[in-house]
Amino acid sequence: MALITEDGTGKTDAESYISVTDADTYFSNRGNAAWAALNTAAKEAALRKATDYMAARYEMAWAGLRKTSTQALDWPRYYAPRRDVVGGYRCLPLYHSDTIVPVGVQRACAELAVRASADDLSPDVGAQVKSETVGPISVVYADGARQSDSYKAVDAMLAPFLRGGGQVAVVRA
Repeated sequence: MALITEDGTGKTDAESYISVTDADTYFSNRGNAAWAALNTAAKEAALRKATDYMAARYEMAWAGLRKTSTQALDWPRYYAPRRDVVGGYRCLPLYHSDTIVPVGVQRACAELAVRASADDLSPDVGAQVKSETVGPISVVYADGARQSDSYKAVDAMLAPFLRGGGQVAVVRA
């Protein structure tokens, strides 16, 4: 089934914030050969996984309010402030249009998609490992060391669209 991309209207069946064509352009401009090597079906699946990850990770952190109660995804939104633009009335901010998915959100979705094409974005995490030995190599991890991946580049891309300028709550298991 063809990927349904959110276009800013608040689609009830949208599956991704960015189309395969736009993701292809984004990665081509950055010389990313891994994305180019994927077929269309794999790209669509990766974009769906990336969008699902964004919903799970950022749903409660987005600035503003969902445009409609029936839209499938978290964007478009009302009252998501544009922190990069001075304006509005006195100290009131300008807001992102409620008829678009901001380019930064689309690009973050693409970045997560290329990662999703190679690995699980949100793998199950088992018991915390304190020490590992493989042959002659031994590693001891610090108490409380993170046992899962963190996507700092994506978090930085999305920071302008989150409440508090990008502070995402971290919960320990």
